[in-house]
Amino acid sequence: MPTIHPFQAIQFSRGQGDVSASVAPPYDVLDAKSKAALLHRHPRNVVGIDLPHVPAKELGPSETYAKAGDTFRQWLAEAWLTRRDKPAIFAYRQTFQYRGRTHLRSGMACTLEAVPFGPRAGGGILPHEETFSGPKEDRMALMKATAAQLSPIFGLHQDDKGVAASFIRNITGLRQPDMTARMDFDNVLHEVWTVDDPEKIAAYAAALAGEDVFIADGHHRYNTALNYLSALEAQHKLPPNHPARRCMFVLVSMSDPGLVIGPTHRVLGGMKDYTIDAFLLASRGLLRTVPGPANVRDIEQAMAADAPTAMDGNSGNVFGVIDFKSGKSFVATLTRPDPLAPFFPGKPKAWRELDVAIIQHAIVERVCQPVLNAGQPVKWAFPHSVDEVLEIGKGLETGAGGGSGFAQLAIIVRPTPLASVRSVSRANELMPQKSTFFYPKLATGLFLNGLE
Repeated sequence: MPTIHPFQAIQFSRGQGDVSASVAPPYDVLDAKSKAALLHRHPRNVVGIDLPHVPAKELGPSETYAKAGDTFRQWLAEAWLTRRDKPAIFAYRQTFQYRGRTHLRSGMACTLEAVPFGPRAGGGILPHEETFSGPKEDRMALMKATAAQLSPIFGLHQDDKGVAASFIRNITGLRQPDMTARMDFDNVLHEVWTVDDPEKIAAYAAALAGEDVFIADGHHRYNTALNYLSALEAQHKLPPNHPARRCMFVLVSMSDPGLVIGPTHRVLGGMKDYTIDAFLLASRGLLRTVPGPANVRDIEQAMAADAPTAMDGNSGNVFGVIDFKSGKSFVATLTRPDPLAPFFPGKPKAWRELDVAIIQHAIVERVCQPVLNAGQPVKWAFPHSVDEVLEIGKGLETGAGGGSGFAQLAIIVRPTPLASVRSVSRANELMPQKSTFFYPKLATGLFLNGLE
């Protein structure tokens, strides 16, 4: 693993007490309505800096980023935000409900050397998803304007023996947290313990020695950190300890019992020749479909019921299909195993069997685009729940995309298994965009990392 460093975090309320009114979910799950709600709760919520332009999936007007930078510096000048005198790392625990159960997920906020993606001796930074150009342009403009990393990258590490996870539990079990937050957005409790003792920091770093870091969430932001560093190095020689040489992470052990992965569904639109009958006919050689539940909110239960049948056919892939115009749903399994093998023989089987890879490279690229859209690209949205899928189907814009007249077809998926993330990353391959959804998101605003 790249070297772990403590950092002089910039924090609200001097890193003490309840900061619920100041923190926000990450920029990429927010829309204009949710941004307005956060600012209504408090006009100096971090979202006023972190989301200068909506949607953040594309580069916005330059003046919006300049205003964010001015606001950030004003809050520092007024001591609304303050920088710690002593470098520290931060134990970070989230308590949350997911599908009727209470979970606790713990990690450690620190900075890591900003090194290029890929395997390296002693451990590297491994991506698992492809990225879009628009979000990277947006984040780069914001980083230049603020000279800061405003939200941490979510990183996973193997921790087979659970040493790092146990280390964090020992810290969180000794005393009350220094800082807490709870947002209306998801009702997750966020708790932070400051760790500035050099011996404890060294012990935590030793527990992670030699391990790879898999990026769970924040590919665009890590790319941006690398690009920002390259831009600075092109202008002048940077000292070895320059803050831009490091990137802020929250590291979570893969052995942590609270590690939850949710699904990222696909909503497709913009296909000029689309009807549900045309889709079912065109996909007949790839998909075996049966009618789904009359109430499409039950589609995931129907998929689970059909999963054994999919396995009997030598494939664990099962999808839900929703046609918005008719309101009909279907459950789909593959007509043959490993359908991507003829087109991607060099890819590992773990990659070819991903539901999201089959959707992108078989269903979209070999059915929807050529047959239903005259070879033109299909429009996408990436919601995380069936309820959000249905909102997009009604023409609403959400943090996952959407908008009036957009939605035609939804493909419901199961969560990507953690083992698949590990296998694909270790093979130095990338999954399609939006392949995973690690729930809950990390909060933005608990700690910021200045780069000057």
